Amino acid sequence: MPLRVTFLGTAGAIPTTARNPSSVFVAREGEGLLFDAGEGTQRQMMRFGTGFSVSQLFVTHLHGDHVLGIPGLLQTMAFNDRDAPLAIHTPRGTRTQLKSLVNALGNRPSFPVRINEVGGGDVAYRADEYEVRAFDTDHDTRSVGYALVEDDRKGRFDRERAEELGVPVGPAFSKLHEGEVVELEDGTVVDPDQVVGDPRPGRSIVYTGDTRPAQATIEVADDPDLLIHDATFADDRADRATDTAHSTARQAAEIANRAGADRLALMHLSSRYAGQTDAHEEQAREVFAGDSEGVFVPDDGQKLEIPYPDGE
Repeated sequence: MPLRVTFLGTAGAIPTTARNPSSVFVAREGEGLLFDAGEGTQRQMMRFGTGFSVSQLFVTHLHGDHVLGIPGLLQTMAFNDRDAPLAIHTPRGTRTQLKSLVNALGNRPSFPVRINEVGGGDVAYRADEYEVRAFDTDHDTRSVGYALVEDDRKGRFDRERAEELGVPVGPAFSKLHEGEVVELEDGTVVDPDQVVGDPRPGRSIVYTGDTRPAQATIEVADDPDLLIHDATFADDRADRATDTAHSTARQAAEIANRAGADRLALMHLSSRYAGQTDAHEEQAREVFAGDSEGVFVPDDGQKLEIPYPDGE
């Protein structure tokens, strides 16, 4: 089951010619999830081929570089004759502001838009096999981050062991894999635990939005496959990061270590660094406990497939 991340915008508050303001698109089994929508997000979606089939939009906070793309995106969806509803999740206490932004063009969208306020610890969205959790971040306004966390998958079915126990090939295999007890013709009872291994973990992605290093980022998901973390500044402006409620690349890596993240994407780079991202990567790699290749500054348009932890 594919899980793909497309980095639509990786810049800080001021865009550059190479980087758009913040936005990340996640596609899972045909469902589109959008995290933040900075100015020009709709163009980035066309440019990088994600399409506009977004069912859920998750807003981390209402600074312009994270939300000014919403009016244009909604208008484009309407021009494309959208009638499917859209849910927009936003930090608690910001519903009125976001509603004003949705209606900024003077009329309501031609399709239903539902605004859902969330706080740290809330499940913003629950789907069949995963959920998106909100967690507290530390920015200079009302803000949250989001973690997409898949449910555990069923353990592997041991066909050889099942046959040894006399289970006939066919529907009984499926019943056992679904957790049902099977009684054989001779009266022998076979329990699922005898032929099904331990549950296997699903995948997880954590997206912080803008934040200082925060404990909740560490706790929201167990060993995330990908942490997308604020890394607005390098070490040369660590004081500036603290003052403006952002993080450095090194701090992002320290959080990634404590969270047990497999990979770390450094986001929201200040325009003062322009195309010079080497320092961000070098400083993060100095402290990152995992494979150094797992730390990277994504380019706009970069796509990343998230595999299952066990490779299957």
